Amino acid sequence: MAFLFIRCSTLQYTEGAAKLKLRGPMGWLSFPRVLCFNVPMVFTYRRTIRFADTDAAGVVFFPNYFAICHEAYEESLASDGIELKTFFSEQGVVVPISKSQAEYLRPLTCGDKVTVTLSPSVLGPDSYAIDYEVVRLGHPDKLAARVRTEHMCVSSRARGRHDLPAAIAAWIKHHSA
Repeated sequence: MAFLFIRCSTLQYTEGAAKLKLRGPMGWLSFPRVLCFNVPMVFTYRRTIRFADTDAAGVVFFPNYFAICHEAYEESLASDGIELKTFFSEQGVVVPISKSQAEYLRPLTCGDKVTVTLSPSVLGPDSYAIDYEVVRLGHPDKLAARVRTEHMCVSSRARGRHDLPAAIAAWIKHHSA
């Protein structure tokens, strides 16, 4: 869960009042007493394109977009406290990618600075999707690719479908749009 904080210069609360008043750059704003906004936290991964990412033509080799996005996915899980080294083995769940697709909008070359933003969403009780946007940084920033992966949770013992582990469900909720 994330919180939205509003910068204000003056806070005015009257005991028993039904509203809280904030004075900001646009004047006074009134809010109910309880200020709680559930705002998803967009995860952004920053990376430099390496020579090893590119092909003989000097542009990122198409399957490497998936590898770069998967790096962002792993970093996002780790940033939410999911220890990748032990998580899947301790949960008894594997999470293979069941479907993937990519739209390549402009080439990336060695040395390009990029950001990868990801937005997960639940597909069913045992599956989820992650939508990625790969943006080449510059003046102006340019969208280079859109990537989507769909994941299915499978019991590592029974090899059948398995509900989303609680930590994965919480991660999805934290980062979904």
